[in-house]
Amino acid sequence: MLLTASSLTQLPSIASEIVSFAKDTRIFLFYGDMGAGKTTLIKSLCESLGTTEPVTSPTFSIVNEYTGTKNRIYHFDFYRLKNQTEALDMGYEEYFYSDAYCFIEWPEKIPDLLPAHYININIKALDDNSRQIIIKQI
Repeated sequence: MLLTASSLTQLPSIASEIVSFAKDTRIFLFYGDMGAGKTTLIKSLCESLGTTEPVTSPTFSIVNEYTGTKNRIYHFDFYRLKNQTEALDMGYEEYFYSDAYCFIEWPEKIPDLLPAHYININIKALDDNSRQIIIKQI
């Protein structure tokens, strides 16, 4: 699926489309350059799942936890990991296989630990306000 967002006001409807497209898949991998809008899209996804908590980047904490209407939501940012062992040490498996939603920024930092099935989301900045979002089910 290919989507284009030309303003932030489109993100709630895009987030709803992504959740609908994913069906029962709960793992989402986000790829894109720094500043492409990964965290911004994740914020909209969390809101579409019913969280009313402030959604922020877990850059330093590595994982943030939110409560949605029906599910727990875990938001990971693996940018600062030095190696995959750090993800093992934090018990990533308990999160990934908990049936909670897992939104993972910088999954390229843990290539050997990724589950077999997930939603791949690639965000590319087209200009200051527009983003191309490519969604694939793996």
